[in-house]
Amino acid sequence: NISNNNSSTKTSASTTKAPTQQPQLAKIGQPARDGKFEFVVNSQKCGETSLTDGFGNVMATAQGQYCRVNISVKNISTVPYSFDETAQYLYGANDSKYSLSTNATIWAQPNDQDPWGNDINPGNTLTGDLMFDVPKGVTPTMAELHDSAASNGVKVSLQ
Repeated sequence: NISNNNSSTKTSASTTKAPTQQPQLAKIGQPARDGKFEFVVNSQKCGETSLTDGFGNVMATAQGQYCRVNISVKNISTVPYSFDETAQYLYGANDSKYSLSTNATIWAQPNDQDPWGNDINPGNTLTGDLMFDVPKGVTPTMAELHDSAASNGVKVSLQ
């Protein structure tokens, strides 16, 4: 009897612990790590439909609307590492997955300088915008950030 009671106690104790082990999603302003990088989503804003160069020429036009996600990427490894902006994604409320718009991402940077073109040295942080072309009316709910195309990634709540 005593060992049966202990077994049932252990079972219910492990059942109780399972829900608390669910990973909590990072939110805007909170660090989230994947592989060699620590990411912070600083802000997210949707609604732009085109991007221009310094002379007012339209250089990128959205199919729907652009969602601008400003992130900081810190290299937490001991070697220089390159950030692959094309391995980043947004998700909508219905789990629709949206990929990055490379052209818009380049034109969205101040002075049209893509910060993601260089390696990030150990301990350094780069900050810049990622641009996603999503349908009008869609409000992204989550970003999925990766240290490389092959990594598992880390999800950040945008709500």
